[in-house]
Amino acid sequence: MRDLREFIEKINRKMEFTGELRFDEPMSLHTTFKVGGPVDLWIRPGTKEFPVYVAALLGAAQTEGIPVFILGGGANLVVSDQGIPGIALDTGGWTGCDFKTQESGTCEMIILSGTPIDAAVEAAAEHGWSGLEFLAGMPGSIGGAIWMNARCYEKSMSDVLAETEALNEQMNRILIPVEPEAFGYKKSPFQSRKMLILSARCLVKKRDKTEIQAEMKNHRQDREQKGHYRFPSAGSAFKNNRDFGKPTGKLIDELGLRGLSWGKAQVAPWHGNLIINTGNATAADIRALVEEITCRVKIRLGLDLEPEILFVGDQKVSNGESVSINSEIA
Repeated sequence: MRDLREFIEKINRKMEFTGELRFDEPMSLHTTFKVGGPVDLWIRPGTKEFPVYVAALLGAAQTEGIPVFILGGGANLVVSDQGIPGIALDTGGWTGCDFKTQESGTCEMIILSGTPIDAAVEAAAEHGWSGLEFLAGMPGSIGGAIWMNARCYEKSMSDVLAETEALNEQMNRILIPVEPEAFGYKKSPFQSRKMLILSARCLVKKRDKTEIQAEMKNHRQDREQKGHYRFPSAGSAFKNNRDFGKPTGKLIDELGLRGLSWGKAQVAPWHGNLIINTGNATAADIRALVEEITCRVKIRLGLDLEPEILFVGDQKVSNGESVSINSEIA
């Protein structure tokens, strides 16, 4: 820990830093599932210095061999009970939106990656710009939505995304135009590269503000009715697969697995594709329940479910052994 303290103090002596940092920070404080052990150093740079500071931090960490986990809004994420080593770089201080109207009547909406998804949706609606309504009520950050190519109500993030600004592996700021073939269902090109998403350029268009707000209200009510906010969770536990013929939640329901528990983790009694933390669940509880559901579906239906939840750190599996699982952003 002393070396990590010296590492960050050295950077902060050279760079302007207006954010927050804490050592041995429980990751349970930064995930929607409310689970996860400590990270050696949690740091949230401020908006003023973010790109330059982060480039220096990531470059130095790369040189020193210090692992860095990029943290967005903490949705879709289960951090190991043992925590994660190194640094958790929280993008939550890098927020804001801007609008650039075009002569054609469309608008480019620039959204910084740490901006909460719902805040970006509200900002667009306030200015009468349409395109992000499908994301209303979704937890997480815009950076995470791009990384995961968030999808709901038959629309994906890549449908409105025109360009992404990122910090590449060489710590250079680059612009990446959207190529539709590089995106897929819950897939993006960022999942296979070690880049930090800095901002999104989305194309939005004018629409009556009352219509935008009505659609947003409907989506939020739908999420509430599905119980997404009743208990800590990560939203949908498994991806849908069109080849299965039915939504994953329906398949799990038909196998009678609603309410199935492992420790304090439970398949929601009202929805088969929602795993909830009923109170003090551990990452190991959630991992074991995911494995149990996957196993039962495979045995009884012959189908291979793919988790949508991202497991990070050394995760305990059902045989008592550990497996190291890492992800870049969530």
